[in-house]
Amino acid sequence: MSFSIATWNINSVRLRLPLVLQLLQKEKPDVLCLQETKCPDDKFPYKALRAAGYEHIAVHGQKGYHGVATLSLRPFEEVEKKEFCNKHDCRHVAVVIKAGDKHIRIHNFYVPAGGDEPDPEINPKFRHKLDFLEEMKAVKADMGDGLSSILVGDLNIAPYENDVWSHKQLLKIVSHTPIETKTLIELCSQGGWVDLMRKKIPEPEKIFTWWSYRAKDWETSNRGRRLDHIWSSPDLVPHMQEMEILTEARGMEKPSDHVPVIMRFDLA
Repeated sequence: MSFSIATWNINSVRLRLPLVLQLLQKEKPDVLCLQETKCPDDKFPYKALRAAGYEHIAVHGQKGYHGVATLSLRPFEEVEKKEFCNKHDCRHVAVVIKAGDKHIRIHNFYVPAGGDEPDPEINPKFRHKLDFLEEMKAVKADMGDGLSSILVGDLNIAPYENDVWSHKQLLKIVSHTPIETKTLIELCSQGGWVDLMRKKIPEPEKIFTWWSYRAKDWETSNRGRRLDHIWSSPDLVPHMQEMEILTEARGMEKPSDHVPVIMRFDLA
């Protein structure tokens, strides 16, 4: 028996509902965390997802923008939604579930993309991103309540050199600038988190989860970035079994520009 969690920036849950249902049927993760759902709570496709077996659904959504949703085969013990930077963006939802003898708080995040210009003085979107990351530092792996923790989502930063197709060419591109990468690495380490994807596949091997829609042939050019992440509290690291990056999802009909990442643990 194992416990599995998947994360996927779906880029509109209603538009790509068939892809979500296909993933659920094939992979059957215990928990699926979606980002960029672009859907207000009252329009979320609860019926179709519950029919697929995912009775437990926590959403934090808004019309046309942002939005996160967590679907689970296991009941929620708690649900929490945080807002950041005094904005009403829907970019976070947390749930608590039980797996084996552990109670796990699962944070689902969608960090602001940050626009095109990596200068907070002239680009308010980049300022927002940096401020959001600073507020995220309060989200620790150990909140002192006895719970284990997992943090997943589209964090919109590729922190390491081999999280992008070309470190040198992307140093001035939003998602891989030094201020972003330094801040995210600090957020992870100072918060007591373990980057499970890099624990499983250490540097210098490349890891990508996103390929731009602008690429004429994304697969051949392979100019990807690792924008999607799975972190955990240290106590879950010995239980980590395997990780899958479902790269083939990028080649589906009308795909998201992100692909799902699945992590499995030996927790029943």
